[in-house]
Amino acid sequence: MTVRTFVVGVGMTKFEKPGSKEWDYPDMAKEAGTKALTDAGIEYSDIQAAFIGYCYGDSTAGQRALYELGLTGIPAVNVNNNCSTGSSALYLGRKFIQGGLAECVLALGFERMEKGSLGLKYTDRTFPMDKHFTDMNNRRGVTAAPPAAQIFGNAGREYMEKYGVTKESFAKIGEKNHRHSVNNPYSQFRDEYSLDEILSAPMIHDPLTKLQCCPTSDGGAAVIIASERFVKEHNLESTAIEITAQAMATDFESTFSGSDMKLVGFDMTRSAADHVYEESGRGPKDVDVIELHDCFSANELITYDALRLCDEGGAGELINSGAVTYGGQVVVNPSGGLISKGHPLGATGLAQCSELVWQLRGAADKRQVSGAKIGLQHNLGLGGAAVVTMYEKGTI
Repeated sequence: MTVRTFVVGVGMTKFEKPGSKEWDYPDMAKEAGTKALTDAGIEYSDIQAAFIGYCYGDSTAGQRALYELGLTGIPAVNVNNNCSTGSSALYLGRKFIQGGLAECVLALGFERMEKGSLGLKYTDRTFPMDKHFTDMNNRRGVTAAPPAAQIFGNAGREYMEKYGVTKESFAKIGEKNHRHSVNNPYSQFRDEYSLDEILSAPMIHDPLTKLQCCPTSDGGAAVIIASERFVKEHNLESTAIEITAQAMATDFESTFSGSDMKLVGFDMTRSAADHVYEESGRGPKDVDVIELHDCFSANELITYDALRLCDEGGAGELINSGAVTYGGQVVVNPSGGLISKGHPLGATGLAQCSELVWQLRGAADKRQVSGAKIGLQHNLGLGGAAVVTMYEKGTI
């Protein structure tokens, strides 16, 4: 028997530039978690397990974060899955409910990051992404640009070489997401830029300019997942959003087969998405709103293909035609995406979930996608895991 699972509460902090605000990860957890509990209209004592995601911090930071919400002795598991950490916590929480181990679970994510581009923290052991960067170096070489920008920028280069997409198509994604962020009070950046301004911004790694790259960020987000029985017992039917399908995929042999796009998770995303379409009985054309992992504009563009939003090689036309913004085929990243909203690694996936829940409730204010009923989430972590989730405002 299929166990239905629902998101009943969401909450997040505003994402901030690292060091710009006097707070620490327990403060982020308290704010996001309290907002999620208030949104659900339940008490922390109703939570039966917690999965806490972060990438930077000591081993039991998750438990320390939970102290801000209560001390109830529940199982708590710390989760680290690179940039897909938040969605991995959500995935584990849902599995806990589907397995009958709990009726109501908290997925919490936060990050207190350092300024500047991501770098190595441990130099006395094997780098987890050594295979990725060795593969990239053998094909494209290595430059002085930030490593993440290189690996994703090279994926964009491959797409350009295969399908004739121009730099303007990537820049249009940056323009779109910055424009969307103007209406998101949680976004780290809320400035609108012209296409020329996007193109003329400092070049990070061709074709990626600075305004097409996500920033490092501080912030937190929280999601409460519950069973159908819990929803009914607590009269949450009017606001509950169902997770109708979810899948996680990790690297395949094809990841290291000589393709820059596959190196950054194209096949992981495609596999997870196909599982979600099959499980939900929905296809990409049924989706009204998407939050996808635009750590760089190049990744958003190739992910259009991976999620089957277009035919092979059609991603350039998709963005050029206006199909992925308001009034088009589907609105992608109404929150502003990682490029504008920010990317505190442990919180990102749960912030994506929060945005989709608000959209499907019709509660997204000025960024509301008219008539949104079905939402799709894509959260990617190199090294590697991709989590794809389908949401629907259904009936109970």
